[in-house]
Amino acid sequence: MKAVVLAGVKQPLAVKEVPLPELGAGDALVRVHAAAFNRRDWWIQQGLYAGLKFPIILGSDGAGIVEQVGDQADRHWLGKEVIINPSIAWGDNEAFQQRTFNILGLPQDGTFAQYVRIPAVNLHEKPAYLSFEEAAALPLGGVTAYRALFGRAALQAGEKVLITGAGGGVATFALQWAVHAGASVYVTSSTQAKVERAMNLGATGGVLYTGPQWREELQEQAGGFDVILDSALGAAFEEYLELANPGGRIVFFGGTAGDIPPLNGRKIFWKQLSVLGTTMGSPKDFANMLMFADQHRIRPVIDSVSPLAAADRVLGKMETSSQFGKMVLSIIP
Repeated sequence: MKAVVLAGVKQPLAVKEVPLPELGAGDALVRVHAAAFNRRDWWIQQGLYAGLKFPIILGSDGAGIVEQVGDQADRHWLGKEVIINPSIAWGDNEAFQQRTFNILGLPQDGTFAQYVRIPAVNLHEKPAYLSFEEAAALPLGGVTAYRALFGRAALQAGEKVLITGAGGGVATFALQWAVHAGASVYVTSSTQAKVERAMNLGATGGVLYTGPQWREELQEQAGGFDVILDSALGAAFEEYLELANPGGRIVFFGGTAGDIPPLNGRKIFWKQLSVLGTTMGSPKDFANMLMFADQHRIRPVIDSVSPLAAADRVLGKMETSSQFGKMVLSIIP
């Protein structure tokens, strides 16, 4: 089969012929119709991710048709159109993932290939209203945003939400989930064009985080926020204590801008704030996310759809974060 292979740190993604995956007990073989990029893929290519191993087929997101199942796997999946949950071996505790938890695409070969091996318990029927490209865009970003907003922040209708970094995959899903949940959503982003696109998706307002008075501008627009969702950390994190309403929840799931700076703990306890970390999501989170998307007929925002051969060029767009929404590969077996 053809697959996009990463041979080492800062090496280009290359399309190569590789053997079909061998199925173990409980596994399924999915013929991939479409796959999608995540920031995780870029971090792995740059050598800035834990547990690196090479060569590796990247890709956590995918949708396709089940062609084979291994022993002990449910045979009803054969021939089904499916979407893949990339959270492998989460465990039994909803509060956190077990030590053996891992994400499809490292250490196990991922979806940037004509076929992928996946535990059959990680399969879900593809929502009928979504194309394969739309379904492939949904898993990692969708479940991360869903757990952050509903599982961790316990978002309620009518609350004010701040989503940082509008245009990124998780941020865009968080915007869609929050708007459809009845929240009033504001964003920060690097360009005015992205702020405007976010507003076209339902955001009430937004500012450029590159501006010197971005916090003051947000306070003028919204006053304060009940939920703040962040993926960057860095120096800006301190400002969230000022922006959060009493009883507010600050949820983060990444650290692209660095670590959390020294914080004034008095503001945290006096305002009764919660600072919450989150990663991916449980099988229950994934199932609930799919039901929420289906209930509201939410379609993922797709930046581009490209052929397998263009994988390295597409991933390079993350160097400048010029995309808005998900970048998808269309894969023909």
